Amino acid sequence: MQPFHLTQAAPHGQMHAAPQNAVLQVRNLTKVYGNARTGVQATALKGLNLTVERGDFVSIMGPSGSGKSTLLNLLAGLDTASSGEIWVQGQNMASMRQNDLALFRRRNLGFVFQDFNLLDTLTLGENIALPLSLDGKKNQEIRPAVLKVMSFLGINEYLNRYPYEVSGGQQQRAAVARAVVHNPSLLLADEPTGNLDSASSRALLELFQRLNQTIGTTILMVTHDPLSASYSRRVVSIKDGQVHSELQRSADQQAFFQQILNLLAQLEGSHGVA
Repeated sequence: MQPFHLTQAAPHGQMHAAPQNAVLQVRNLTKVYGNARTGVQATALKGLNLTVERGDFVSIMGPSGSGKSTLLNLLAGLDTASSGEIWVQGQNMASMRQNDLALFRRRNLGFVFQDFNLLDTLTLGENIALPLSLDGKKNQEIRPAVLKVMSFLGINEYLNRYPYEVSGGQQQRAAVARAVVHNPSLLLADEPTGNLDSASSRALLELFQRLNQTIGTTILMVTHDPLSASYSRRVVSIKDGQVHSELQRSADQQAFFQQILNLLAQLEGSHGVA
């Protein structure tokens, strides 16, 4: 892995079974939760298929209980599927041993969560450096990469500040910097604006657009918010554990936002939007 260079990361490993330009391919993914004591089972995902190509910015939406959070947990390697396959950069994550999977996740995936997940005992710069430090990079490689990504995200003046000394928006920018400093193949974001005010939310979403459009960062974001989703290139809606429909952005953001509202109305069983 190379430090942050404002270019999309090169593939890790050979592309064997996924389309050449696919960063992520999900095949017939099923997740069944069962209670061994009662024998009751609940199916969260039902043979879901999804492809995300390099340079895409995809929002995953759906009603509560649709399976979108389960999907993200499986993609992040935080849970295991009941059946199906998840291919990232041509590698089948389901076939990896635990140690190999942990290394693969660390090098190929970046994570942005609603709760920032910064370590209060480390400065913002030290938090951002963690992926590179864990990968054994030397300080002479780490510091320039950290400074470069912090400058790109507009938080370089907070290098030596602790999380509790900056605003929530600045903390989330630091979390984004930590997620992309190692040039991951895929950035996964789980309700990233959930703890931000409206101004900080817009700033973060514009930042995601900038990462996507300027650097080519591939982003998959789970969100319930149609305004957040309107910043992406594509919206995939999930209902009852399966892909329900997709929207491709072809017009301006306001028109795309209205399309998303109409889609959500359909998902909720309405006949339109007032």
